[in-house]
Parts: sequence; structure tokens; C-alpha cells
Amino acid sequence: MLLGQHRRSGLWLPTGGHVDPGEHPLETARREAAEEIGIQARFDVIGPDPLFLTVTTTVGSDAHEDVSLWYVIRGDRAHGHALDPREFDGARWCDVADFALPDTDPHLERFLTELDGALGRRTG
Repeated sequence: MLLGQHRRSGLWLPTGGHVDPGEHPLETARREAAEEIGIQARFDVIGPDPLFLTVTTTVGSDAHEDVSLWYVIRGDRAHGHALDPREFDGARWCDVADFALPDTDPHLERFLTELDGALGRRTG
């Protein structure tokens, strides 16, 4: 899994962004993948539907509730993805099987559990 060190939050996060008015969330996922990673999103891991939905209260002077739809797109460690430097200070690939990164989204571990289950259902 590719995570970036998000400038505003200081957390290691997957890429993402806000849905523009009139935009379908799947199109947002495609657009954000192009803007933040520079790739054309491929949804062939589990399909084009979001795997997970979370609601998180943010911190800071502009605190609000973020409602997030978690999509799964295919990446390639060999590609050398460069995350948008306006949003991220760095990037790193994390092995999903041995995931142990403490400064991340509080829902990421549950997302990985859901992903593991979805991949098991696909192969089982």
C-alpha cells in the first residue's frame, strides 16, 4: 500500500480528496489518482465500488467531519509513484501483511481487515 506523509495532518495517509459539486465519488477517485499519484486508476483489485466508509472528526482550527469512501486501486512499487509535493512530504510503500505504522488514519487497520476479507472472498 502506498502512503504519503500528509503535510497538513502530519499523518501517513492514502491519497484522496474532496468530491467536487456534481461529481460522482468514483470519478473523484479517478481524478485524485491522476492529480496526486500521476496514474490512471485501475479498479481491478476488488471492483469499482468503495470497500469502506468512515466518518472522522478532524482537528485544528477548521475542524469538521470527513466522510470518506475508501476505494482500492492497483499500484506498482516498481513504477516509482511521486506524490503531489503540495500535499505530501514523502511517500512509502507498506506491506499490507506486516502493517505497523502508528501515525496514520485511525480507520486504516479496519480498512485493511476489510480488504483482506474482500480478497479472500475473491479467491475463495
